[in-house]
Amino acid sequence: MSENVLTKSEVKTSEKTNWLALSKKVILALQHLIAMFGATVLVPILTGLNPSVALVSAGLGTLIFHGVTKKKVPVFLGSSFAFIGGIIAVKEAHNGDLAYAQGGIVVAGLIYVLMSLVIRKIGMDFIRKYLPSHVIGAMIIVIGLNLVPVAFGMASGNFVLAIITLGTALSISFFGKGFLKQLSILTAVVVGYVVAYIIGQVDPSSFVNAPLLAIPAFTLPKFSAPAIAVLAPVVLAVFMEHVGDITTNGQVVGQDFIENPGLNRTLLGDGLATLLAGFIGGPANTTYGENTGVLAITKNYDPSILRLAAVFAIVLGFVAKIGGFLGTIPTPVMGGISMMLFSMIALVGVQTIKNNKVQFNAVNVIVMIVVLVLGLWGSYFQNMTGINIGIKINETVSITGLSLAAITGVALNAFLNIIIPASKKA
Repeated sequence: MSENVLTKSEVKTSEKTNWLALSKKVILALQHLIAMFGATVLVPILTGLNPSVALVSAGLGTLIFHGVTKKKVPVFLGSSFAFIGGIIAVKEAHNGDLAYAQGGIVVAGLIYVLMSLVIRKIGMDFIRKYLPSHVIGAMIIVIGLNLVPVAFGMASGNFVLAIITLGTALSISFFGKGFLKQLSILTAVVVGYVVAYIIGQVDPSSFVNAPLLAIPAFTLPKFSAPAIAVLAPVVLAVFMEHVGDITTNGQVVGQDFIENPGLNRTLLGDGLATLLAGFIGGPANTTYGENTGVLAITKNYDPSILRLAAVFAIVLGFVAKIGGFLGTIPTPVMGGISMMLFSMIALVGVQTIKNNKVQFNAVNVIVMIVVLVLGLWGSYFQNMTGINIGIKINETVSITGLSLAAITGVALNAFLNIIIPASKKA
């Protein structure tokens, strides 16, 4: 018998191995799907856009992003919260016609595409010069800590459920082994759901009332100068968030995605995904920290798993019963698991500063403090002080939070490094 001919036993073993590998991918993809689902459908619920279209546009946008970035970056693109205020303002100004908001989203996507071309032209050396590790690390910390109050608010509906879910996830992460450890999120959600069902906290109405299959209500955009003027400037506010998210993702995975495949490609992927969303009736897309948190916990960085989750999201857009079932997951259960996901992101920022051996000299410390204070002001200090810090672009768009912190941090770091000699920084 030829050495190249496999025996029946070897063929069966190979088939079994392939089946197990596929099964693991499916389960891991479901974890990513659960992580993105709540936030992705919440944006259309708040703005009046169609949730099913949002799921389809998120899935298609993720696949587009992976294609543009050479299938290297394990991210999921979901509905962007940054555009909510602008979409609502445009909706009210145009007698409830959301098609004009879609037009503004299309233009925002085009601006992203143009920005990617500019980044490609000026090169990465320029970007790295103005985005050193102490600025990036502080930005990542801000991303994670700004999301923690959101998770806390979700958990506040029933802290017992949230604690049970969070405790399950942490226990598996610390004491679990092998594939079980990678399933900490999914297992924790299942445990939380079962407990919620037992104590009567599961509302089945979204599942019962949903049809089995439904074609999402796709719509075409309309364009008006006022709508574009409201939504286009939001790109300025979310650009630094994109940089922070891609950097965070790279730090989790252990690769430099800003360098390879390049920030220009990630921006292009984000821009094309947002363009598509605007054309079919979905909200603008953005990279999701929730899914980066899943990567940090599971330690499985296979981008194909995110693409499989994207396919599932598209299917959800058409199979309304599945989406309806996911909608029955109690908010406190998702709040508990989100506390873990978002805390992991903040810890990645701390590790970024540590692993890059950032020197704690006067300049670096001042810059990090400024980034942290400005970035966390809206979430932690604004209610206590009554002071709103931000740069107003127009009636509905302001640069605040991470965007303001990042812009200020980059500018301040460059300024201090110019006026303070290296010998006097310590």
